[in-house]
Amino acid sequence: MTALFDVSRWRPGPLLPPRDARDGALVFVVAVLCFLACLTAFAALAANRAAHGWTSQLTGSATVVVRARAGETPDSAAARAAETLAGVRGVVEAQALTREKAEALLEPWIGKDALVEDLPTPRLVTLDLDPKAPPTAQILDKALRSAGVDATVDDHSRWIADIERAANMARLAALGVFTLIAAAAAAVIAFATRAGLAARRDVIEVLHFSGAERGFIAGLFQGRFAMMGALAGLLGGASAAGIGALLRYFGGGAGLAPVLPLAWMDLLAAAPAPIAAALIAGISARLAASRIVGEMA
Repeated sequence: MTALFDVSRWRPGPLLPPRDARDGALVFVVAVLCFLACLTAFAALAANRAAHGWTSQLTGSATVVVRARAGETPDSAAARAAETLAGVRGVVEAQALTREKAEALLEPWIGKDALVEDLPTPRLVTLDLDPKAPPTAQILDKALRSAGVDATVDDHSRWIADIERAANMARLAALGVFTLIAAAAAAVIAFATRAGLAARRDVIEVLHFSGAERGFIAGLFQGRFAMMGALAGLLGGASAAGIGALLRYFGGGAGLAPVLPLAWMDLLAAAPAPIAAALIAGISARLAASRIVGEMA
C-alpha cells in the first residue's frame, strides 16, 4: 500500500532518454573541433603580438655612423655625437660603440683578416627612441650638424615599410586560418547535430503523434543538444588552455616559439568556446527538429 502511493513512483519521467550511447561521439567530435579552433586562436594572437613587436623594435631605435674630422679621434667624435643626441627630445639613450664592437659588426661582411689595425673603422652610435614620439632622421641630423659632427643617421625607415607589410600579412594569415577553422568547426557541429537528431527521428515521431507541438519538440532537443555542445566546448577549450599553459610555462617568455610569443592573457581566448558551441548546437537542433516535424505534418 505504501509503494502504491509513493510520490516518487508516480513522478513523470523525462520525455527524452536521459542518456544515449550516441551522445558520446557527438561530444567528442565537437570537443576536438573546439580544441583546434582555440589553438588556432592562440596562434593568431601570438602572431599579432609578434608583428607588433617587429615594428616597435624598428621604430624605437636608430643608428648613427660617425666620421671623425681632422684633428679628432673616432672615439671622441662618437662620444660627442652621443652626447649631442642624448639631449634631443625623444631620445631615451644614446650609446657610442667602441672600435671592438664596430669591428665585430663588420667582421661577418669583410672577414676577420681584412680588419687590419690601420683600417679606418667608422664609429657607431646606437639610439633608443621613445616609441610614442620618436624624433625623425631630419631632427637628429640637424642636431648633429649644429654640433659640427660629421655623421649619417639611419632611422630604419627603409626597412619599416617592408616589416610592416610582412607583419600585416602575418596578422591576416593568422586571422584567415582562425576564421577557416572556426567556420569549419561551426559547420561540422551543425552537421553532427542534425545527424544526431535524424537518428532520433523515432523519438520525434512519438512526441509528434502524441500531440506535442513543433515548438515544444524543438525546444526539448534544443536544450538537450545545447547542453552537449556546452560540455564539448568546455572540454575542448579547457584542453586547449591546458596545452597553451604548458607551452607558456616551459617556453618562458617566448611562449610557442621566439617568433610567436604567447601571453597568459591569450589563454582567455578559449573562454567563449562553451558558449559558442552551445549556441551553434542548440540552434542547429531546433532548426532540424522543426524541419523533421514539418515533414510529418
